[in-house]
Amino acid sequence: MTERTDGRAKREPVAETFPLGGGLPVRRLGFGTAQLTGPGYWGPRGERADAVAVLRRAVERGVTLIDTADNYGPGLAEELVAEALAPYPAGLTVATKGGVVRTSDSAWHVDGRPERLRAMCEASLRRLRTETIGLYQLHRLDPAVPMEEQLGALDELRREGKIRCVGLDTVTAEQLERALSLTGIDSVQNRFNLLDRASTGVLELCETHGLAFLPWFPLANGALTGAAASALDSVAGRHGATRGQIALAWLLHRSPVLCPTPGTGSPAHLDENLGAAEIRLSAEDLRGLDALAPLDRLDPLDPLG
Repeated sequence: MTERTDGRAKREPVAETFPLGGGLPVRRLGFGTAQLTGPGYWGPRGERADAVAVLRRAVERGVTLIDTADNYGPGLAEELVAEALAPYPAGLTVATKGGVVRTSDSAWHVDGRPERLRAMCEASLRRLRTETIGLYQLHRLDPAVPMEEQLGALDELRREGKIRCVGLDTVTAEQLERALSLTGIDSVQNRFNLLDRASTGVLELCETHGLAFLPWFPLANGALTGAAASALDSVAGRHGATRGQIALAWLLHRSPVLCPTPGTGSPAHLDENLGAAEIRLSAEDLRGLDALAPLDRLDPLDPLG
């Protein structure tokens, strides 16, 4: 967003793609795989064939960024991606995450030891049936391991050609600045949506450094109710759209680096989500949506992103 001479913000045209890593173009509205697994991201959610069909439909509809993680399932989401899409078509980027170990549907354990990160990445390579992961994201920084060691492990994997781009998940602006001083970072994945903008400072850093920002819970995790619902319904009515479509369209208008990856196991919901890319919000729409009061934040280290 730039400033006009009259002091008011001017919105740039909505870009359809983003150059991940400076040279890997992806369509900004992607697809996330967490909803293909069961409650707590543990085990299967439904029929395997249905999950495979939704993934294939996403790519048929033009999605070029698939976001997954090794602990969704655990392992299951990556296996579904490979079953549906490998060998991967040209132009498709698969992003996955490592650094968190699951022992139950409610237990998440951060592990950023270099040897564990390497083992996790190599296991993801096998499950995804690929020699190179387009974007590998550190799911959480491990407070017990120096950042230099964690990022150093990812640097080694990048030099070996096992990953192409490196991302961080759930970081503060200070942590991102420090990481950038240590190595090349290509993306951030923090919670950010119409009702939770606590990571605005991180978003601004991503804009400054040309990093992709993959907002998790882009639909506010089902919280588009109350006062938000009224404002969304007003805008949605003008566009013949749904609340969810307007919330996603707001993200695409909010910043050219935002690359939301909403997930679903429903073909109809997938089509609805992808339809958000066609919506062009007016200045009036944006003023009303920008003015919505955000919700109180959830736990900033909520492991579900």
